[in-house]
Amino acid sequence: MNVLTFFDPSSADLETPDPEDVRMLTEDVWLALLGEDEVLLPRLVPPGSPFDAAGVWSATVTVTGGWQGVVTVELDEDVARQLTGTMLDIPGTETVADGDVADAVGELVNMVGGNVKSLMPGPSTLSLPAVAAGRAAFPSDVTEACRLDLAWRGAPVRVSVHIPQ
Repeated sequence: MNVLTFFDPSSADLETPDPEDVRMLTEDVWLALLGEDEVLLPRLVPPGSPFDAAGVWSATVTVTGGWQGVVTVELDEDVARQLTGTMLDIPGTETVADGDVADAVGELVNMVGGNVKSLMPGPSTLSLPAVAAGRAAFPSDVTEACRLDLAWRGAPVRVSVHIPQ
């Protein structure tokens, strides 16, 4: 089953993270935040497909220095709200505020991005997370180097790494 999509920017002499390493560290972060029973499952999505959730939360961090790239997490809105409730121990009967969702999704991308940064040549620094209620947009001067399409409780989750062209 092909759940990892990656592109080889052969025209550039850029290092890209190994997709299997990104998958493993994403799963480790997810389990650390949500517990051992909350696994991410692979999801088959054709290359080049946009993130297919109706409501989306997305967050990015930028790595600069010895290696440069952008790490993005996109979550179905229900996933983002459930993730937040679990992370912040909010009872299921209470409404999860958008500000709390932004904080939780930002923390998730910060942890995944920090782990990706540690895989790559350094020294590098990690930006603060940029979080949006909506899909992530990417500048035209980057290319997707790695993409994980996953599912949590049946809903879509995407982690991607973009590098300069």
